[in-house]
Amino acid sequence: MRHEGLILKRDSKYIYSKPNIGDNIMIALTWIIFVFTMPFSLFFCVKIVQEYKRMVVYRLGRLRGRKEIGPGIVLILPCIDEHHTIDLRTMSYDVPSQEMLTKDSVTVSVDAAVYFRTQDPVATIARVADAHLSTKQLAQTTLRNILGTRTLSEIMAEREGIALQAQEVLDGGTFVWGIKVERVEIKDIRLPRELCRVLAAEAEASRNADARCVSAKGELDSSLCLKKAADKLSETSSAIQLRYLQTLTKISRLHNHTIVLPIPIEIIRKIMEKFSSKKKNNKGAHCV
Repeated sequence: MRHEGLILKRDSKYIYSKPNIGDNIMIALTWIIFVFTMPFSLFFCVKIVQEYKRMVVYRLGRLRGRKEIGPGIVLILPCIDEHHTIDLRTMSYDVPSQEMLTKDSVTVSVDAAVYFRTQDPVATIARVADAHLSTKQLAQTTLRNILGTRTLSEIMAEREGIALQAQEVLDGGTFVWGIKVERVEIKDIRLPRELCRVLAAEAEASRNADARCVSAKGELDSSLCLKKAADKLSETSSAIQLRYLQTLTKISRLHNHTIVLPIPIEIIRKIMEKFSSKKKNNKGAHCV
């Protein structure tokens, strides 16, 4: 609806006006000269307009016809016709890197690209002196204004939304110039070095805290499992001996080494008791 309103409000008298009597006389004289100088005049008067281009012709300062001309062969009368060729293909423009102040007073540098094309060649010539330069300058100011209303976290998280908003604002401003903004892309957002170091330290501290939490949780789970296993093994002494033998079996499989097996203290105590009792018996026999 906004675009339709602009089309209805277009001042047709500004773009097109009918020639007066003096203009008609000059045009007639030019046609006479053109006819008498043929075929040599064809080399200077015939222009070819490509499919992806259009030509806007002004005859004696007035727009020739009510719209652009082309593609194909166009006849230009010398001395009274002035022509402008407009490329309709999409063009890209890299917005120069500029430092901007965000809403939370952080200075950032933003690189962006704008893709636009000419959709109304007559308006591009008649309504603005340099449509492409005006579009580029408007893109710079639009990005600066939009980023100035966002915080740093919003800029980093909503790049696509910012690009879409910039496209809508640019398209509304350049429509009267006959320019259609197709796309805006934010290529890079650069932060100051000091801020980068602070953010990196904050991220590292957060990762370390998460790692410690995970490690503590793992140790807690492991201790609970060990407690349950110890309770089960403590119920019977044979289970402890069986676990002891299983551990020795695993060690022998992994490493081909000589393994020294410690003797349980209970066995040593029994051996010592038997040895001491035999020794006492021998002393008693000698005394008899």
